[in-house]
Amino acid sequence: MAITTRDGSVKGTLYLYKRVPKRYSSVEPRTFVWISLHTDSPSVAKTKEAATWEQMTAAWEAKLAGDTTDAEQRFAAARDLAEARGFRYMRADQVAKLPVQELRDRFAAVPGFKDQPDSPDMLEAAALLGGAKEPPLTVSKALELYWTLAKDKTLGKSEDQLRRWKNPRIKAVKNFVAVVGDKAMKDITGDDMLDFRNWWMERLEEEDLTPNSANKDLIHLGDILKTVNRMKRLGLVLPLTDLSFKEADAKKRPPFTAKWIREKLMAPGGLDGLNPEARAILLVMVNTGCRPSELAALTANTIRLDHNVPHIAIEPEGRQVKSKYAKRTIPLLGVSLEALRAFPEGFPRYRESSASLSATVNKFLRENGLMESDDHTLYSLRHAFEDRMLAAGIDDRIRRDLFGHRLTRERYGDGATLEQKQQLLQAAAL
Repeated sequence: MAITTRDGSVKGTLYLYKRVPKRYSSVEPRTFVWISLHTDSPSVAKTKEAATWEQMTAAWEAKLAGDTTDAEQRFAAARDLAEARGFRYMRADQVAKLPVQELRDRFAAVPGFKDQPDSPDMLEAAALLGGAKEPPLTVSKALELYWTLAKDKTLGKSEDQLRRWKNPRIKAVKNFVAVVGDKAMKDITGDDMLDFRNWWMERLEEEDLTPNSANKDLIHLGDILKTVNRMKRLGLVLPLTDLSFKEADAKKRPPFTAKWIREKLMAPGGLDGLNPEARAILLVMVNTGCRPSELAALTANTIRLDHNVPHIAIEPEGRQVKSKYAKRTIPLLGVSLEALRAFPEGFPRYRESSASLSATVNKFLRENGLMESDDHTLYSLRHAFEDRMLAAGIDDRIRRDLFGHRLTRERYGDGATLEQKQQLLQAAAL
């Protein structure tokens, strides 16, 4: 590194003269750089030397980071590069509204603009003139912004209070992303919110929760999205109305009729377009009445097709079961047996992410006219199976054992054998 005048004379503006490190050769075509220190005083130049070189390398680092396919990295790099050049990053429409002199300063700072106006440095131009495309603001990113934007709500909270305030909001976003995906806020649709609501509806039934449990998620998610929308001035119309549950909403979903299942859901080609694993899980539900999450968790050890009575075992293998009563064995018959023959080792697509399963199936059935009514969901197959068992005269004890429900009286004995269950279910199977 050397401090010298550009022409080698004794007096004049001093420059920092240094070889460009090989690391930056892809973003800096020069071998050596001359950087004006804007002074003719050697002592002043000496004090500015380190800061000037640091600013230069910061700009090169930002340009390296901007040479990527990742939208977030490119945008962050553009902001860093603008800052390294002494400017605040602004969108192109904001830059266009700047006073003429400020606009000229930005153009003048773009390398190549003066001497090669037809081929300026495009990374620099994007950073200084606002051409970097801002990445979409996803739901998970909205949560990160929310902590700062809602800072006023946490003033005075202890560390434990802050943790308890944050956790339900983190949970709400995690649940939404698991069901719908980490979508950009601008792309969230009414159907996405209905899918999330239906997922909660099924949880209310499956886990015997109160509507308040679901409402908390909906309230926290709505607050996060509305706060970010307002404070960041995004101007989005978010589909967040008429989603909350009332006590009456906790009623059981109506069952599919056997006729509808046979003629619509089991019709040749009727489920074409639904991914194979989700389609198979739906068909296994028909004659087992299992919860979707229970079927998603099946493995080669719990799918027993070679047994003299083909069956599945709902067991705590790598997961918890809902209760001690949920551990059970269920014979496979009819369409359910055929569906599982194609997946003897289970459903890896949903084994670790069953939250999206119901949303995927419900959306497909709704879009293809396969819901028997607006109130039906995938979970309606569970209720349909129970109705068919009741119509077949199957004893309450056996029905509860097959569903994994607690008896309302003391439980005696081991219950029906697999062979007995298989024989009884013949009359209810489709």
